[in-house]
Amino acid sequence: MTVAIQSADLNREDFRELIASHKALMLETSPPESSHALLVEALRAPELAVWEMRDGDKLVGCGALKRLSDGKSGEVKSMHTVAQFRRAGLGQSMLVHIISAARERYYSRLYLETGAQSAFEPARSLYRRHGFAQCGPFEGYWDDPNSVFMALDLN
Repeated sequence: MTVAIQSADLNREDFRELIASHKALMLETSPPESSHALLVEALRAPELAVWEMRDGDKLVGCGALKRLSDGKSGEVKSMHTVAQFRRAGLGQSMLVHIISAARERYYSRLYLETGAQSAFEPARSLYRRHGFAQCGPFEGYWDDPNSVFMALDLN
Protein backbone atom coordinates (compact mmCIF):
# COMPACT_ATOMS: atom_id res chain seq x y z
CA MET A 1 0.00 0.00 0.00
CA THR A 2 1.36 3.40 -1.02
CA VAL A 3 -0.51 6.10 0.87
CA ALA A 4 -0.36 9.80 0.05
CA ILE A 5 -1.42 12.51 2.49
CA GLN A 6 -2.84 15.59 0.78
CA SER A 7 -5.23 18.47 1.43
CA ALA A 8 -8.73 17.05 1.67
CA ASP A 9 -11.32 17.77 -0.96
CA LEU A 10 -14.29 18.41 1.33
CA ASN A 11 -16.67 18.27 -1.64
CA ARG A 12 -15.78 14.72 -2.71
CA GLU A 13 -18.54 12.29 -1.91
CA ASP A 14 -16.21 9.65 -0.44
CA PHE A 15 -14.71 12.22 1.94
CA ARG A 16 -18.14 13.45 3.03
CA GLU A 17 -19.18 9.81 3.65
CA LEU A 18 -16.01 9.16 5.68
CA ILE A 19 -16.69 12.15 7.94
CA ALA A 20 -20.34 11.11 8.38
CA SER A 21 -19.18 7.59 9.26
CA HIS A 22 -16.62 8.99 11.73
CA LYS A 23 -19.29 11.13 13.43
CA ALA A 24 -21.67 8.15 13.63
CA LEU A 25 -18.96 5.97 15.18
CA MET A 26 -18.18 8.65 17.76
CA LEU A 27 -21.88 8.86 18.67
CA GLU A 28 -21.98 5.06 19.07
CA THR A 29 -19.10 5.12 21.56
CA SER A 30 -19.76 8.39 23.44
CA PRO A 31 -22.88 10.21 24.64
CA PRO A 32 -23.88 13.08 22.30
CA GLU A 33 -22.84 15.77 24.81
CA SER A 34 -19.35 14.20 24.93
CA SER A 35 -18.91 13.71 21.17
CA HIS A 36 -16.78 16.45 19.65
CA ALA A 37 -16.28 15.02 16.13
CA LEU A 38 -16.87 17.61 13.42
CA LEU A 39 -19.14 17.32 10.41
CA VAL A 40 -17.91 18.38 6.96
CA GLU A 41 -19.37 21.89 7.13
CA ALA A 42 -17.51 22.58 10.40
CA LEU A 43 -14.27 21.38 8.76
CA ARG A 44 -14.54 24.35 6.36
CA ALA A 45 -13.68 26.80 9.16
CA PRO A 46 -10.64 28.97 8.34
CA GLU A 47 -8.79 27.86 11.48
CA LEU A 48 -8.75 24.24 10.25
CA ALA A 49 -6.36 22.47 7.89
CA VAL A 50 -7.79 19.13 6.77
CA TRP A 51 -5.93 16.25 5.12
CA GLU A 52 -6.95 12.97 3.57
CA MET A 53 -4.98 9.77 3.09
CA ARG A 54 -5.42 7.93 -0.18
CA ASP A 55 -4.06 4.69 -1.55
CA GLY A 56 -4.32 5.61 -5.20
CA ASP A 57 -7.86 6.87 -5.51
CA LYS A 58 -9.13 4.97 -2.45
CA LEU A 59 -9.75 7.13 0.61
CA VAL A 60 -8.32 5.37 3.68
CA GLY A 61 -8.31 8.07 6.36
CA CYS A 62 -8.19 11.69 7.40
CA GLY A 63 -7.01 14.14 10.03
CA ALA A 64 -7.09 17.85 10.78
CA LEU A 65 -5.26 20.57 12.67
CA LYS A 66 -7.20 23.40 14.31
CA ARG A 67 -5.53 26.69 15.23
CA LEU A 68 -6.58 27.58 18.77
CA SER A 69 -7.56 31.09 19.86
CA ASP A 70 -4.17 31.91 21.40
CA GLY A 71 -2.62 31.57 17.91
CA LYS A 72 0.30 29.64 19.42
CA SER A 73 -1.21 26.21 19.81
CA GLY A 74 -3.26 23.72 17.86
CA GLU A 75 -5.64 20.83 18.29
CA VAL A 76 -5.62 17.46 16.55
CA LYS A 77 -9.11 16.89 15.07
CA SER A 78 -10.93 14.35 12.92
CA MET A 79 -8.34 11.56 13.12
CA HIS A 80 -9.97 8.59 11.43
CA THR A 81 -8.81 5.51 9.54
CA VAL A 82 -11.22 3.35 7.54
CA ALA A 83 -11.86 0.17 9.59
CA GLN A 84 -10.26 -2.35 7.22
CA PHE A 85 -7.02 -0.31 7.13
CA ARG A 86 -6.58 0.08 10.89
CA ARG A 87 -3.49 -1.35 12.57
CA ALA A 88 -1.41 -0.67 9.44
CA GLY A 89 0.32 2.49 10.72
CA LEU A 90 -1.91 4.95 8.87
CA GLY A 91 -3.01 6.75 12.04
CA GLN A 92 0.63 7.14 12.98
CA SER A 93 1.42 8.57 9.54
CA MET A 94 -1.37 11.12 9.84
CA LEU A 95 -0.38 12.05 13.40
CA VAL A 96 3.25 12.60 12.34
CA HIS A 97 1.96 14.77 9.48
CA ILE A 98 -0.19 16.85 11.85
CA ILE A 99 2.66 17.27 14.36
CA SER A 100 4.95 18.39 11.53
CA ALA A 101 2.32 20.88 10.29
CA ALA A 102 1.96 22.27 13.83
CA ARG A 103 5.75 22.76 14.04
CA GLU A 104 5.76 24.47 10.62
CA ARG A 105 3.18 26.90 12.03
CA TYR A 106 5.47 27.51 15.04
CA TYR A 107 2.89 26.23 17.50
CA SER A 108 4.33 25.70 20.96
CA ARG A 109 1.76 23.12 22.03
CA LEU A 110 -0.57 20.61 20.43
CA TYR A 111 -3.72 19.40 22.21
CA LEU A 112 -6.34 16.76 21.60
CA GLU A 113 -9.52 15.35 23.07
CA THR A 114 -10.34 11.67 22.74
CA GLY A 115 -12.71 9.24 24.38
CA ALA A 116 -12.19 7.70 27.80
CA GLN A 117 -13.90 4.44 26.79
CA SER A 118 -11.90 1.27 26.11
CA ALA A 119 -12.63 1.57 22.37
CA PHE A 120 -10.31 4.61 22.34
CA GLU A 121 -7.35 2.88 24.03
CA PRO A 122 -5.53 2.24 20.71
CA ALA A 123 -5.77 5.96 19.93
CA ARG A 124 -4.60 6.99 23.40
CA SER A 125 -1.70 4.56 23.11
CA LEU A 126 -0.71 6.06 19.74
CA TYR A 127 -0.77 9.56 21.21
CA ARG A 128 1.31 8.52 24.23
CA ARG A 129 3.91 6.88 21.94
CA HIS A 130 4.29 10.26 20.24
CA GLY A 131 4.85 12.14 23.49
CA PHE A 132 1.35 13.31 24.35
CA ALA A 133 0.56 13.39 28.06
CA GLN A 134 -2.75 13.72 29.84
CA CYS A 135 -3.78 17.29 30.71
CA GLY A 136 -6.91 19.15 31.77
CA PRO A 137 -9.64 20.53 29.53
CA PHE A 138 -8.65 23.28 27.08
CA GLU A 139 -10.23 25.78 24.65
CA GLY A 140 -13.89 25.48 25.59
CA TYR A 141 -13.93 21.84 26.70
CA TRP A 142 -15.08 20.98 30.22
CA ASP A 143 -14.15 18.28 32.69
CA ASP A 144 -15.99 15.24 31.31
CA PRO A 145 -15.66 11.62 32.48
CA ASN A 146 -16.12 10.51 28.84
CA SER A 147 -13.14 12.54 27.59
CA VAL A 148 -9.37 12.30 27.92
CA PHE A 149 -7.42 15.48 27.18
CA MET A 150 -3.80 15.27 26.08
CA ALA A 151 -1.07 17.73 25.12
CA LEU A 152 2.32 17.66 23.44
CA ASP A 153 4.95 20.37 24.05
CA LEU A 154 6.47 21.25 20.67
CA ASN A 155 9.36 23.40 21.96
